[in-house]
Amino acid sequence: MTTTAPAPAPAPVPVRDVRRKRRVLLRAVPALLLVVLALAGPLLAPHPIDTPVTFPYAEAGGDAPLGGDQLGRDVLSRLLTGGAPLIATALGIALVVTAAATAIGILAVLRPALGRWIERAADLTILLPSVLAIMLIALAWPGGGRLAVAAAATLLGIPYAVRIVAAAAAPIATAGYVEAAAAGGENLWRLTVHEVLPNLRSTVLALFGLRFVEGIYIVSVAAFLQLGPQPPEADWALMIRENAAGITLNPWAVGAPCLAIGLLAISVNLAAEALAPARPTPETPL
Repeated sequence: MTTTAPAPAPAPVPVRDVRRKRRVLLRAVPALLLVVLALAGPLLAPHPIDTPVTFPYAEAGGDAPLGGDQLGRDVLSRLLTGGAPLIATALGIALVVTAAATAIGILAVLRPALGRWIERAADLTILLPSVLAIMLIALAWPGGGRLAVAAAATLLGIPYAVRIVAAAAAPIATAGYVEAAAAGGENLWRLTVHEVLPNLRSTVLALFGLRFVEGIYIVSVAAFLQLGPQPPEADWALMIRENAAGITLNPWAVGAPCLAIGLLAISVNLAAEALAPARPTPETPL
């Protein structure tokens, strides 16, 4: 009679991993909730965003829980509707800048001759004041608007991000296992994707969070300078500029979008920091 050996008991999950997962969850949930609320906001808005429901800068109460704006429109409805365009613009900026900078930064360290020219071009671009460049590009862009600001933010964000990625990838590119893979005939694509990029996850995630917050900042500043989104569009940044004159009459008209932008920026930064894995040493590949 044969007996089957019992299956080995699963290894216990280290307490450190449990605590890290809990920390990631606590930091990521607020950002996810804010993004979901902003995307679902147009469905929850109690009033049309372009229809006056009270007198200008009315106090909170009645049909307008957060009062009225400069035209008597419902601040709450415009707040619920104005988050999606801002988040979409900042997300597009962050994705394009992070992807382009990661590819260019890794290329710069794996191909040093080309990397020197990339660094010089990045240094030259960094010398241009960002606000001035945004104004020039946005004003010269046919039709201007949100797309012009997004293009300007992307073009200006890539050089800074390239320097960050290149600095983080440099010690990895000179590691023994990368040099061994290159000597073994691995092409540039495989070196980038299989050897260098996996060890840059922490840097890339942190960079994405910073670029997202930077995108929110640039779009907000452009709206305050009367660039980017234009009335009667509902946008958090545009709401701040439009209602600044009546902040003493109805503080919610300015305070609510300011609070929303601040909470979104902080929560996304915390989520990106929590999701970033511990950075490995260059000597050992993942």
